[in-house]
Amino acid sequence: MMKLKKDFYTRDAITVAKELLGKFLVREINSHTLVSMITETEAYTSYDKACHAYNYNMTPRTSTLFKEGGIAYVYFTYGMYNMLNVVADKEGEPAAVLIRGLKPLKNIEYMSILRYNKSYENLSKYQINNFTNGPGKLCMAYSVDRNLNGEDLSGNTLYITEGEKITTFKTGKRIGIDYAEEAKDFLWRFYL
Repeated sequence: MMKLKKDFYTRDAITVAKELLGKFLVREINSHTLVSMITETEAYTSYDKACHAYNYNMTPRTSTLFKEGGIAYVYFTYGMYNMLNVVADKEGEPAAVLIRGLKPLKNIEYMSILRYNKSYENLSKYQINNFTNGPGKLCMAYSVDRNLNGEDLSGNTLYITEGEKITTFKTGKRIGIDYAEEAKDFLWRFYL
């Protein structure tokens, strides 16, 4: 599997969000290689009131967003969930792509242990249907937390590779950003 190169990430977040669909998210953990296809993304930019770094607001939390594209931005929300984002664009231009959904492909059993603390064969239909279909859920299945904030996506711990060629996908409003005034209506959610 060929890792995505730096120039893939150093483009605008909307383009990156669309083109991440079908790519494979890989996590190396405890001698296991977890592989899933990215099925849903959302783009965030500096001129978007839903972005943590809207209007170039740099804080200790958002400083990762100002780095050159190709690193992970992981933040904690609702007091219980980690969220994995891919930093996009050039250095100094805060932008990211939230990974919202995955289709597990390899080492699903280990993902099940991480996500539910039980074997995949013992999961209910509800648990299987909700395995990695949300940003907090996929972070649990991949053991992604704030320790991976700033992780270089060209390294060997968490990275993205070429995957399936996607030619058609759906667009929609981003989820959970009703506070973002006009930005709540931007069609920057992309999904299979």
